[in-house]
Amino acid sequence: MSIGHTLLGLLESGPRHGYDLKRAFDERFGHDRPLHYGQVYSTMSRLLKNGLVEVDGIEPGGGPERKRYAITEAGITDVERWLAQPEKPEPYLQSTLYTKVVLALLTGRRAADLLDSQRSEHLRLMRELTRRKSSGDIADQLICDHALFHLEADLRWLELTAARLDQLAKEVRS
Repeated sequence: MSIGHTLLGLLESGPRHGYDLKRAFDERFGHDRPLHYGQVYSTMSRLLKNGLVEVDGIEPGGGPERKRYAITEAGITDVERWLAQPEKPEPYLQSTLYTKVVLALLTGRRAADLLDSQRSEHLRLMRELTRRKSSGDIADQLICDHALFHLEADLRWLELTAARLDQLAKEVRS
């Protein structure tokens, strides 16, 4: 995810302080990975330097002065361009899990145990996401569905790999 573009998009509704941007980001997108304040301020500094935001005002606070940021026309154009650009699908052609299976076979370990363990972990996470989805709002439901569909695809791969394990073992050991 582009943190900079996301913060720019949040600024389109009006000027905000860094604290407000962090809170809005965390509420909408940071359920599992909230932003650190340092990340917000370093990103805003970069956006300011690149002319995508401007300081709309400075207010005294209990600590350092609070800058209020506003998006510029260049920032709006940048967000429009980013939103219109499709994300590159990630094919996962060289996954860590595949590497572990091959190395287990090469070193004489039981790759089937590795696959079983991974399957259990995937199912555990799927149960957790399903619980979260059932009690969540529409945003939670959609993000959980996205994760669940990826986990389902992984499970299909685990089953396929388990069924082909003998064939893979012969190939990697030859």
